[in-house]
Amino acid sequence: MRLFVALVPPPDILDELEEAVRPHRDTVPELRWIRRDLLHVTLTFLGEVDDRTFDRLLPRLERAVGRHERMTLSLAGAGAFPGSGAHARVLWTGLYGDRRGLARLAASTTAAGRRVGTLPDKHRGFRPHLTLARSRRPVDVRSLIEPLAAFAGTPWTADSVQLMRSHLPGRDYSQVSYEPLKTWSLKQRSGGQSSGGQSSGGGGAGRSASGGPHGTP
Repeated sequence: MRLFVALVPPPDILDELEEAVRPHRDTVPELRWIRRDLLHVTLTFLGEVDDRTFDRLLPRLERAVGRHERMTLSLAGAGAFPGSGAHARVLWTGLYGDRRGLARLAASTTAAGRRVGTLPDKHRGFRPHLTLARSRRPVDVRSLIEPLAAFAGTPWTADSVQLMRSHLPGRDYSQVSYEPLKTWSLKQRSGGQSSGGQSSGGGGAGRSASGGPHGTP
C-alpha cells in the first residue's frame, strides 16, 4: 500500500481556491492541474507499507494525532518547486495560520512512521503546501505565481487528519485515486486561539519554511 497522512481542506475552502485559479488554468499549457478530489496538505508521505507494518503503524498514528489540538489555517499565496519558478515542476499554494502547530503535528506523524520503519533516518523536512499543478518537465510558472501571490483564502479549523492510500493508474485504476483509510480527530482547543506566524506561500504570502517538500503521494 502506498500511504500518506494528510489534512483535507473543507469544501467551501476548495471552492475559493478553484475560483482563484480558474482564470489562470490555461496560462501554462504544460501544467497538469490537480483534480479537486485529490487536493490536500501532506503531513507525512509514508511510501509503500506492507500489511504487517500497516497494523503496527495505525495505533502509533492514532496516538500521534490525538496529542495535538485543532488549528486554524488558511490557504494563501503561491510558489513553486524548485526555486523561483523559472524551471518548476510543481505549482503550489501555501499555508497561513497555526504553522507551528501544523509543523508539530507533521513531526509527530513522521515520527510514528519512522518508528515502524516506513521512513529513512534522513527524512525530508516538512514544508506545508497544497499542490495545485505539476509538469512532467521543468516549465516557467512565474506568470502564475505573480497573480496568485495575492490569493488569501478564508481561515478554517482543521479538526481531523486522514490516512490516505494512493492508487496509481494501472489495471484497476484509470487515473490516480486517493482512498481514505482512517480519519482521526484532533483535540478540542483547551482555550485561546493558536497563533501560527508566517505563511509558507511564495510571492507576497511570506517567507517559506525551511526544508524541502515531502515525497509526492
